[in-house]
Parts: sequence; C-alpha cells; structure tokens
Amino acid sequence: MPTYDVIVVGAGPVGLTLAIDLGRRGVRCLLIERSPTTLPYPKMDRSNARTMEFYRRLGIADRVRALGYPADNPMDVFLTRRLSEPPIAVLKYPSVGERRQQIAESPNGAFLLEPYQLVSQNKLEPLLKEVAEGTPNITVRYGCALEDFTQDDSGVTIEASTVDGTREKLQAKYLVGCDGGTSTVRKKAGIKLEGQGRIRALVQVIFRSPDLYGKIVTGRGRHYNFVDIDSTTLIAQGCRTEFTLHSSLPAETDFRPVIERLVGFPFTCEITHVIRWHHNLLLAEHYRDRRVFLAGDAIHLVIPSGGLGMNTGVGDAFDLSWKLAGTIRGWGGPGLLDGYERERRPIGRRNVDAAGWAAAGVPIWRSQLTREAWDDTPEGAALRARLGGLFEIGHRRMHGMVGVEAGYSYAGSPLIADEPGNTAEWEVSRYDPKAVPGARIPHMWLADGRAMQDILGDDYTLLDLKGDADTAALEAAFRARGAPLEVIRRDEPRVRGVYGASLFLLRPDLHIVWRGDAAPHDPTGLATLATGWAAEANMRHARPVEASAG
Repeated sequence: MPTYDVIVVGAGPVGLTLAIDLGRRGVRCLLIERSPTTLPYPKMDRSNARTMEFYRRLGIADRVRALGYPADNPMDVFLTRRLSEPPIAVLKYPSVGERRQQIAESPNGAFLLEPYQLVSQNKLEPLLKEVAEGTPNITVRYGCALEDFTQDDSGVTIEASTVDGTREKLQAKYLVGCDGGTSTVRKKAGIKLEGQGRIRALVQVIFRSPDLYGKIVTGRGRHYNFVDIDSTTLIAQGCRTEFTLHSSLPAETDFRPVIERLVGFPFTCEITHVIRWHHNLLLAEHYRDRRVFLAGDAIHLVIPSGGLGMNTGVGDAFDLSWKLAGTIRGWGGPGLLDGYERERRPIGRRNVDAAGWAAAGVPIWRSQLTREAWDDTPEGAALRARLGGLFEIGHRRMHGMVGVEAGYSYAGSPLIADEPGNTAEWEVSRYDPKAVPGARIPHMWLADGRAMQDILGDDYTLLDLKGDADTAALEAAFRARGAPLEVIRRDEPRVRGVYGASLFLLRPDLHIVWRGDAAPHDPTGLATLATGWAAEANMRHARPVEASAG
C-alpha cells in the first residue's frame, strides 16, 4: 500500500500551498484532487498582502504578480450607473506600485513587506500546480477522489477512486482536508459547521471580453458597483479580459442584454459560465479529529466581502505545515499539533465575523436604492449623489480590513510565551505593527537595506538585534529537543527602537514566541514551550521585557 507522511485532499490554492510548504520542509506528501484539472473559471480575485508575504517565502511572489494586474493599474472601486459614464463615487486605493513606494519609505513597519495582488484563482492554481509538481517530496494526482478513510494510533488509511472507477487504498501518518465548503473529509470526520448558511442566493456570471476594460469610461479599477435593484457588481479579473458579474437575478436569465445595458457601449462578450452560489457565514466546530486536519473553506465559509476566504485558508496552511513537519521529524511535542486549532480557530471566528460586518455595509446604501437612480432627472441626480455618500461610508468596510489581514495574534496560545498585558486583540480596519509575543514580526528595513523577513530562515530563529546576547543555553535547549534553531546577530538600533526589545525567538511562520532584552531566565522551559512539549505551560517565569500590547 503506498504510504506517505501526509495526504492532502483538495488542490485549490490552500491545498496546493500546504503541499508546497510541506514538500520544501522534507515531508513526503501526496496531493489528490477530484477534478481532472485546475479550476477553469475565476473564483477568488485578490491575494492580500499577508498571502503575498507567504508567497515571497516560497519564492514565487513575482510569478504570482505576473499573472494579474500590472503594478501601475489602479485598485479603485466604483459606484456607477453604467460603464459608459463617469462614476457616481470612487473609493481610491493605491496601485501595487504606489504601495511599494509607501513600503519603501516607511520607517516603522506600518505596511507589510508585500503589497496585495489582483490575480484570479484560475490563473493562480496552474502556477501553484506547476510549483507543487516541481517540488521534491510531493506527488500530485488529479482525477483522484477521496471516498472514505479510517484512522488509528499509527496513521490514516484512505480509500480513493480514479476517473476510470478504479479503487485503491493509500496510507499516511496524517490526512488534511482542503476540499472546500462541501468537504468530504469534514463530513466523514463528523465535524459540523456552525453559524448562518445559505443566507442569500446569487449567481456568478463569467464572461470574456478582450476590449471591454480598455473602453471603460467610469475609470480603471477592480470593482464596479451599479445602482440597479438587482444588486449587480462587476469584477475585472487580474487578466482584465475575464470578468465576473454577481447578480441576484435568476440563473435562467438571459444575461447578455443585462451586461450590455450596464456597460453602455459596443464590446465583444462571450459568456462562459453561470454559477449559482450562496452567502454563508460558517465555522467548523473543530479543526481536527486526531490524525485528520481541515483547512481553508472546509472549516470557514465567509461572504467574500473583503477577500477573507482563500487568504484565511493560506494562513491555515502556513500554520499547519511547519507543525506537521516538526511532529513528523520528531522534535515537535503533542502540543504542537494541538496548537493548530487553538491558534487558527479564533482567527477563523474573527474573520467570519469580519466578513459579515463588511457585507452589512452594502445595505447601508443599497437599501436606499430605487429605480429613480437611473433617471436623467434632478430627482435622479440627487438620489445618486446621496447614494454616493452612503457608498463611501458603507462599502469601504470590505476593502479596508487591513487589521484582520495582518494584525492577528496568537497571544494566549500554549505555544506562545506569556507577557503581562499582551492579549490577542486587533482592529478590523487598522493595522498597528506590534513586536509582541503571538504577533507576526513586523516588516522593517535593516541598516543594509534588506528586509527583515528576507534574512530569516524557515525554522526557529533567535534574533539578536544588539549582537552580543548570551544565547548558548537556549541554543543547547533546542539542540536537546532536536529542533532546528538559527541565531542571527545584528546591531540594529533603529529596529530595536521600533520593536521595543532586542532579543526575539521566532517560529517558522515568523510569529514571535518570546521577546526580551536579555537571555530568558528558563531557556529549557522556553524551548519546551515553543516546540509543543509543554502543552499548557505559561511562561511567566521567562522574564520577558515588560511592554504594552497596544
């Protein structure tokens, strides 16, 4: 029976990303996907800044960007009557190039290292597939569906079927379901979803047009919202020749005249897909059943307001991959994998809630909409002006959730050292960089011009920003556990001033385990906590530097 370390089910962006990171960490991984090939139509359209940081870690950020909007393309969001007219309102957002300039000039980590990127899922998946197939330790099989599984103390045995009906059994130490909202893995594990399902029915109309984007009078951007009573929104995908129309009209509608009316000028149009879908705000009651784990849409289904679906799933993948690798290599204790649900489910809860909050901003202006908004009358013009003001207030919610994207914290996790006053709290629409335990180490430019993240490796890092700390005892404690630890010593007074400490222990996902201005009082206890061998330990005795979490 073919045997692997990990079998990943589902080759969407989350499953592919998880498999790639497992493979590069030396984990023998099988990735299976029910469909015979990658997704043929766009689904998600935006990789947020945190996801792009992850892809930078994988060395593919530039390749991802080459598939989407060019750096000088505006990221604006519009309210309009039709695309042949000037906008009623514009929500301005910096292009990738403008954001890069802001990042380059920022002295205090106020921005993430990478800007966001508009790139559709049907362009991203083939790239990730190519990278996965070229990564050592990974076997990728499309047209192979999980039908059932059993598990015991030593591993998981799955029964799979191929497109020709052949049945086979495969074995692994761990199984991860990245198989979407209707996850077979989740259902077979008996894990339920909690929350609000099928809140609202919509259709997604996908069409191609090589000339539409260049003719738009409203302005160049990414989203176009219309003052029609059918709640219509048009998304220009990253290639700008493929478009997605979201509408509350029935799926049986002839959408060509609908699209032509909203555009308002001659253009070529080929409708390729009409897909029914529903708004959901759902979270799995558990992320794990013994040796079986879930990630991505299998555990959280959100209204796509703000792009918190796939991006949250990529965060799941990067949290789980290094924990699986550490456990399989033998240096990770039982608390390491226990920490996956302990850390990621609160993030999932907050992101489901944030998506609901963002979606609730749309009715702020749409509830005032009447057919009069289309009229060329003084009353119609007044209504459009009023709608524009409400659009500015309500619709901006979904495009500015930078705190949710980047400010999340694992403070309070059994794998994170306790520090007085440090709690897992973050703003939805504001990102405040915090170099505190549980937070991602903020991006900073170093004295030699390099980015902090670019000097950090793939394992644990002890970062000494004075360059003279006595770290021998902590290094010995990690060696005793067999856990990889790299010590990086630099004299960086400006970075120390922003971070508020000089010594940091970082995890493979670049979240801070502990910080201080001198070596920890109990290095063995800190290594034990960080590697998951002290599942409920509380590192108050580590004597971290006292600092406010705010």
